[in-house]
Amino acid sequence: MIKTRGMIKAAGLLGLFVLAACEEPPDVSEKPPESRPEQPAPEPEVTEPSEASKTLATYYRRLQNDLLTQGLLRGDGGGADTPFTNSLLARNFIRIALFDEYVTDGDILRPQATISRLRRWDQPVRMSVEFGSTVEPAQQLKDRNTVSAYASRLSRTTGLPITVTDQNPNFHVLVLNEDDRRDVSDRLREITPGIETSTLRAITNLPREQLCLVVAFSEGESASYAKAIAIVRAEHPDLLRTSCFHEELAQGLGLVNDSPQARPSIFNDNDEFALLTRHDELLLQMLYDDRFTTGMSASEAAPIARAIAKELLNFGPS
Repeated sequence: MIKTRGMIKAAGLLGLFVLAACEEPPDVSEKPPESRPEQPAPEPEVTEPSEASKTLATYYRRLQNDLLTQGLLRGDGGGADTPFTNSLLARNFIRIALFDEYVTDGDILRPQATISRLRRWDQPVRMSVEFGSTVEPAQQLKDRNTVSAYASRLSRTTGLPITVTDQNPNFHVLVLNEDDRRDVSDRLREITPGIETSTLRAITNLPREQLCLVVAFSEGESASYAKAIAIVRAEHPDLLRTSCFHEELAQGLGLVNDSPQARPSIFNDNDEFALLTRHDELLLQMLYDDRFTTGMSASEAAPIARAIAKELLNFGPS
């Protein structure tokens, strides 16, 4: 699925410690040496963005301002002006969770909604956040905090264990500027050996109009996800950046498509909402309901989706 970011020294020290242990113990009457304060870890080296990256940053600042001026990029989660029924919720679920947004056409990915199977994670999700060389340490900290808080929210909503960790991650969030992203192929192959050329091209040749993306991978013919990679542009200003985290991390859990009928929702290309809405949280709850089976077809899932949607909106069981 694709959707629109000291061993040798330690051994030597151990050997010295073992040898020292065989020596005569020091005179305990002597004054112990004064302890030295620990030196702070060096901050990661930050490089200057290229002119192409600076130009993109200017473009996205203007884009964010334009969208806000139009009353878009809402963060209120929806309200009285965005009502939806249980029937709409069930229909949106099928359209978003049971259709793929892209198809592979040779070595390229082409936008085309195609009926699929229900895909989701059947194992704990371990997210890591990596940064390109131009991302300032303060911004890195801010992004890590954003992803960590959002991962906790997604976990509460779905019931799926989702943590942010660098220990054996299976969901990689890459925050990259234009130059980092164009040179990221080797890192992507390291994360996912055998990654398809079409997927590499979709990431390294990301058009300016595509703000971010996520790719999720299954093993063999399974519909259960084993790995995911999200790409977020480092050039984004704060709200567009957070919007990308919200949409791509949620879609990487299995809500893979967009629908123009979905409202209030971030799974809609109209940019009305920037942040996960109440409607979207219900879709995530539905996706990880035990009544669904990973790999289920749209025709199998539809009656279950209608029953769950009625319950979630307090219409009672079917």
